[in-house]
Amino acid sequence: MKRIASLVLALFIAVGFAAAQVDLSKVKDGAYFAQDNKFSSSGWRDQVVLVVSGGKIVEATWNGVSNLPGVADKFSHAAAGKYGMVKVSKIKAEWDAQAKATAEYLVKTQDINFSKINKDGKTDAISGSSMTVSEFFDLAKKALSSAPIAKGPYKSGWYYAEQPAFDRSGWKDSVLVTVVNGSIVDVLWNGISNKAGAKSKLVQSVAGTYKMNAKHGEWSVQAARLGDAIVKAGDPAKIELKKDGKTDAVSGVSITANAVILAIEALKAAK
Repeated sequence: MKRIASLVLALFIAVGFAAAQVDLSKVKDGAYFAQDNKFSSSGWRDQVVLVVSGGKIVEATWNGVSNLPGVADKFSHAAAGKYGMVKVSKIKAEWDAQAKATAEYLVKTQDINFSKINKDGKTDAISGSSMTVSEFFDLAKKALSSAPIAKGPYKSGWYYAEQPAFDRSGWKDSVLVTVVNGSIVDVLWNGISNKAGAKSKLVQSVAGTYKMNAKHGEWSVQAARLGDAIVKAGDPAKIELKKDGKTDAVSGVSITANAVILAIEALKAAK
């Protein structure tokens, strides 16, 4: 019985592994997107964008968004020298440089089912990258296993905006909009405190230290609903606001919808 159970388990693992493989020849032309389901302990949620043409990956981008206060996308943050990986990297390369090298490797080799990954998620096969790469390849396969992103009116990229001043309660809101193939695929609404060293509004809300006790849920819950509504609408300007800055257009959102105005502002650079 134990032998049979072992064989069944081995078969199950083999089938699961096979199911995780991606056949590029069967992937339709288009742009594909995937991101982590949650933020990591360091405050980042990675994203991968792929463009497929003629059964080949012709573009690959590895980036990320953060729940840290006042932070734009991960690639820009690292390129500005603010991420800090270069200090601990054995090849003395910042995150953006290593992410670019990893993405370029995928385009060059077309090895979407890359398996030369060590137990720690790193690899010796990619020149210019010594950081963990398993997440990139997992997200790449996840992206290609989903439907392509429809063509939209914007320039693809990451667009950030924040309020110019703190409000009476000591906060100013920020928004980071992710655009793929011209379509909005993610809207991250957050807030910055005027208290030095304070965690972001999103982090504090999730932790329960920023409380609203609102009937529609805490700030983080309502912020996510509004972000999802903007993605669904495809244009923040389609979310109608009242004179008090709130909206009746999104169910379960009773807070002032600052994300709408900020998303409109951020996307000016995407036109």
